[in-house]
Amino acid sequence: MHPVGRFYLTTPIYYVNAEPHLGHAYTTIIGDALARWHRLLGDDVKYLTGTDEHGLKIQQAADAAGLDPQAFADSIAPKFADAWDRLDIAYDDFIRTTEPRHANAVAELLQRCYDAGDIELDTYRGKYCVSCEEYYTDDELLEGERCPIHKRPVDTFEEENYFFRLSRFQDRLLDWYAAHPGAIVPEFRANEAIGLIRSGLRDFSASRTSLKWGIPLPWDPDHVAYVWFDALTNYLAAAGFGDGTDAYRTWWPADYHLIGKDIIRHHCVYWPAMLLSAGVEPPKGWAVGGWLLVDGEKMAKSTGNVVKPLDLVDTVGVDGFRYYVLADTPYGSDGDFSYEGLVARYNADLANNLGNLTSRVATVIAKKCGGTGPPPAADSPLAEHAAAAYEATAAAWDVVAPSRALESTWQLIRATNAHLETHEPWKLDPGPEVDRILGDALEALRIVTVLASPALPNTCQSIWQRIGLDGAVTDQRLPAAATWGGYPGDRPVEKGAPLFPRINA
Repeated sequence: MHPVGRFYLTTPIYYVNAEPHLGHAYTTIIGDALARWHRLLGDDVKYLTGTDEHGLKIQQAADAAGLDPQAFADSIAPKFADAWDRLDIAYDDFIRTTEPRHANAVAELLQRCYDAGDIELDTYRGKYCVSCEEYYTDDELLEGERCPIHKRPVDTFEEENYFFRLSRFQDRLLDWYAAHPGAIVPEFRANEAIGLIRSGLRDFSASRTSLKWGIPLPWDPDHVAYVWFDALTNYLAAAGFGDGTDAYRTWWPADYHLIGKDIIRHHCVYWPAMLLSAGVEPPKGWAVGGWLLVDGEKMAKSTGNVVKPLDLVDTVGVDGFRYYVLADTPYGSDGDFSYEGLVARYNADLANNLGNLTSRVATVIAKKCGGTGPPPAADSPLAEHAAAAYEATAAAWDVVAPSRALESTWQLIRATNAHLETHEPWKLDPGPEVDRILGDALEALRIVTVLASPALPNTCQSIWQRIGLDGAVTDQRLPAAATWGGYPGDRPVEKGAPLFPRINA
């Protein structure tokens, strides 16, 4: 039984140097579905997303657009909020790093680390990728001094910076991870983070002087906070850190930071070290996703392979797009996006399976039961399929494995379709046997509707209403709502328009 409590979940904050693309939508939809699952469990959920608006990248993009950086950020940030609204992202908080609450939290964290003696002034000369906001050593660069991620030449910078003494934290980090097994999922990504720590840690810049677009250091306003102290602190700021009280502990530590594999070093090495220095507990967990590749390449403005998520919604609908993102790629691994794959997944799982089941049940009930749904049998063979589907679905969401969760839910859809194929109620005369078969199918559909609602919120609400149930599917609470026998019977069942019309690729 899941202990009911608070669940605090975050996405990375997204740079406002470009508009939202499929990579941003991927992580944000996964977070939304996970948050919706925890609401079904009865948890008090806080789901945070937002935008990263400081730094050289933003300064350069603003200059190119002929705007001051704040005006530029103000023009882009709402596009993320609008995109998430279009994709049915039920976030609880949207943070921008230009907000006062964020500046207060950054100042507080920096001051604590400085007071602990872990931030010191030094001069640094290094090779720097503006897009990554990261310094690289020669052996990390590709031929021609190019960034390993963005494949573009790096710049050489030299300036006086304050440095965070990450090198002092190797043992403390290894001890912390040893005491918190399972903090990073999937496990192979945890091995990556531990490998980074064991390979030796080098200090990193906590400030810049060549840059003015940022948050000034509380003890030296000639320096502004460098990217990681600025960006990562958003997770604490949204919990209330820096307001002069300990109220942030209501939500902190976060249950999961959802991140991409390219920011493991910053989130799973830098961030817990910064928090340990400041006397703040590290987060409980990180869920690390791979990349959704296009033609084998990471999506990036610079490579011109950006897929805009809202363009795809016109083809498969919001829920069709959400389902593809959640079901097609095991979270943690890289996926390869293709239009053909999107349509194939939509037709197979949504049109042929869920859509067909809903339509078929309603059609036969109209013909054989006068449009009124009968109750299920207590001893239905589908009851054990439903129990197994719930257990497997819950176990998968618990370790942030949405594709496995949906596959487990779809097993119940397939079992129900097979049950109908075996008994062929459309060939029988109206009576108790037909009622029992269709009552069982309706109850399975009711349970599927609850379990699938984190992925398909609108569709599941529509099915809920079509099978004659009152209220909102989101008001259901697990595990009670997945227990066999909840469909009351004697409810009007309507067919309605096809939920997922087939698409000819």
